[in-house]
Amino acid sequence: MWKYVVKRLILVFFTAFIVLSITFLLYKSLPLDIPLAAGNEGIMSYLDTQVRLGYVIRSTERLEGFGDPLTGKGFQAGSITVYYYLRPIMEQWASWIKNIFTAFDWGVSSQLYPNQSAMGIILNRLPVTVEINIYSLIISLPLGILFGIIAALNKGKVIDNVLNVLVMIVLAVPSFITILYAILIFSYQLGWLPDRFDTGGEIVGANAYLRYIIPVFSLALGTIAGFTRFVRAELCEVMSSDYLLLARTKGLTKRQSIIRHALRNSMVPVVPMIIAEFLSILSGSMILENLYNIRGVGGLYMQAYNSRDWNLLLANTAFYTIIGLTASILVDLSYGFIDPRIRMGAKK
Repeated sequence: MWKYVVKRLILVFFTAFIVLSITFLLYKSLPLDIPLAAGNEGIMSYLDTQVRLGYVIRSTERLEGFGDPLTGKGFQAGSITVYYYLRPIMEQWASWIKNIFTAFDWGVSSQLYPNQSAMGIILNRLPVTVEINIYSLIISLPLGILFGIIAALNKGKVIDNVLNVLVMIVLAVPSFITILYAILIFSYQLGWLPDRFDTGGEIVGANAYLRYIIPVFSLALGTIAGFTRFVRAELCEVMSSDYLLLARTKGLTKRQSIIRHALRNSMVPVVPMIIAEFLSILSGSMILENLYNIRGVGGLYMQAYNSRDWNLLLANTAFYTIIGLTASILVDLSYGFIDPRIRMGAKK
């Protein structure tokens, strides 16, 4: 088992390294995102940061072999003129790798928050995304498992058919459609709930919780439907197995056989799904956060893309990649810890 864990960690490291390196090279092939609206002083401050990070060369004279100076001109620094040139892309890549491993520096934002740490911006936005998605998980997890058990125990009956139809409808409707209708009905038509999460000021007092209802409800619906379908399928399969029939022939009642054997064994594949869902809360919902004006990680990704803030977008991509790979390895490993009969990486 430990040998398998080490192999998976090495594989995850190399996968992240390759994916992020390719992403870096693709982003750096685009024109440098210089904050032109910041004025000469702001541009020089940003370019000096790029010099410190190893992406740009600063010189007091024109250099040959590096193309035209950035912004096409020099800048006055006191009584001298300084020029900025992009380093070759592979030199930038080497500097990027060095900065990450020596200082955990993923670069700085250029458009949205000029000269601020890109990873620092993401970490500042992370708590609200985690908070909303944890509330969603707390609601959806017990309801999804409960509805799945009810559907399985009443297989083929009216309540099972009704739940199956509702699950298919919910899964067919994207969460951003759900939140749009929730805003339209409960915010604009009925006026019961706020039409946005961040109103430009703090919502205090007894009504502070109201801004969580629409996004939590929209996120929870899909998760409830997913858990309902998965738990129903697993429990139905277990209930039709031979060992459960054997338990009944030994004198156990239907209720005893379900509680002692069926539920316990059907939860083995469900627990890794819960772990994956818990880790996915860090990624948030990009479209949903934009629609409800939530200043979270998902909304930041879309803002960086629309503003062409490539440095911030690169750090955000790295964040999502690391979370996704972490989720995959923890889900794989959880099987072996949940059910000792499973031996991952064992020889046949």
